[in-house]
Amino acid sequence: MRLSTVILPDRRWSEGGRESWQRAEELGFHTAYTYDHLSWRTFRDGPWFGAIPTLTAAAGVTSRLRLGTLVTSPNFRHPVTLAKELISLDDISGGRVTLGIGAGGSGFDATALLKGGQDPWTPRQRADRFAEFVPLLDRLLTEDVVTSEGEHYSAHEVRNIPGCVQRPRLPFAVAATGPRGMRLAARHGQAWVTTGDPKLYETGTPEQSLAAIGGQIERLGAVCAEAGRDVADLRKVLLTGFTPDRPLESFDAFVDFAGAHAELGIDEIVVHWPIADSMFASDVAVFEKIATEALAQLS
Repeated sequence: MRLSTVILPDRRWSEGGRESWQRAEELGFHTAYTYDHLSWRTFRDGPWFGAIPTLTAAAGVTSRLRLGTLVTSPNFRHPVTLAKELISLDDISGGRVTLGIGAGGSGFDATALLKGGQDPWTPRQRADRFAEFVPLLDRLLTEDVVTSEGEHYSAHEVRNIPGCVQRPRLPFAVAATGPRGMRLAARHGQAWVTTGDPKLYETGTPEQSLAAIGGQIERLGAVCAEAGRDVADLRKVLLTGFTPDRPLESFDAFVDFAGAHAELGIDEIVVHWPIADSMFASDVAVFEKIATEALAQLS
């Protein structure tokens, strides 16, 4: 089991931003991710910084901690420009980057670039773009020169030399619960990401959530089998904070939560860095004890 964290880009670098990433490394987290959004939910009217510059700065003040997005989406990204930024970030960090990537949602990112009167993409349209986005990004990160013409994304003689430090490219952690996304995870991913079943977040029970995640893992296994891939090759990542559970309420609550999900096959749990007066508020002392001692209870 790995334990990782998400540090939202909601503070100036000089006002606590730097210290959070350094502290994440000190606490022994495997990876520190950040959200790749233009703005997000209740944080929309407050400070919010860009994911790639934040991770680049974090790379400069850490040395062991892996860094990543959770998740990047086509909502406002293009594979060509994203690939160039990722190769640069992978180089600056010395090969410590993981790209969490998903189809995107219907939040603020989905409308920020639209003209007045335009409708945001439907779930099917987002899935169509995602299905084209991921394979092209894969090529852009592994081939020196890429030309491709798709329905939504094109690249013409794009150079990405010298490529990633990590070979053949930096790893993809593909967020997906539907069959199309899971097929992309099976084909291109080094990890698969879930947040559980969103329908259970407010009205479900922890037992229902556990069963739903177990069902997702079973479906992932079937998709991998169809693709001729061993599902064991994919790491299974759970981003917490969106299920009925409250794993950060206490140390024992987290150990029980992690143990139950480990039995399902989850092998990386991601917890949100505490943010006071928000949905991610938690006791800092409990959070740090979980970071430093919880995994030992599972061995």
